Amino acid sequence: MPRCRNCKEKFVQYQFNNKFCKELDCQVAKGLYLVDKQQQQKLKEINKDVRERKEKLKTTSDYLKEVEVFVNRFIRLRDKDKPCVSCQRPLKSKFDAGHYRSKGGNPEIRFNEDNIHGQCVYCNRHLHANLIDYRISLIKRIGLDRAEWLEGKHEPRKYTIPELIIMKEEYKEKIKRLNK
Repeated sequence: MPRCRNCKEKFVQYQFNNKFCKELDCQVAKGLYLVDKQQQQKLKEINKDVRERKEKLKTTSDYLKEVEVFVNRFIRLRDKDKPCVSCQRPLKSKFDAGHYRSKGGNPEIRFNEDNIHGQCVYCNRHLHANLIDYRISLIKRIGLDRAEWLEGKHEPRKYTIPELIIMKEEYKEKIKRLNK
């Protein structure tokens, strides 16, 4: 057990590499404890201002990444009890939301739920989506018509920031429903 640098008493570390115990005097000595409520309020206002400025500086790319995180989380929840879409092995606790048509080459169907399925890390990352087996399984899951639609041509699509914000909220709601 380490000793506090201020009071020299032994203590249980509550964070890695912590040198001070949780006693009030020791925290003040460390400079982490704000004694004055006005200082706390001022710090909250500064943090709120920083968050607002960061939000204003976000680009479409930043919003795309945010939506992708929620879409992938939804797909993982939706497909958690299904096998890998490519190799049919049971999915373990960690698996990817693999795209049939790549999101780089087909950004217009990037968030289409028919295009994204639970896929083991090996098939998705090491076998580059294992597309032949993916297609066979995809037809079984969604049908030939929808699979052929995915393979066809699509209108180019540029997502706007308001659209992406709405999509993000919709997927948050879908995730809440699946978690219940």
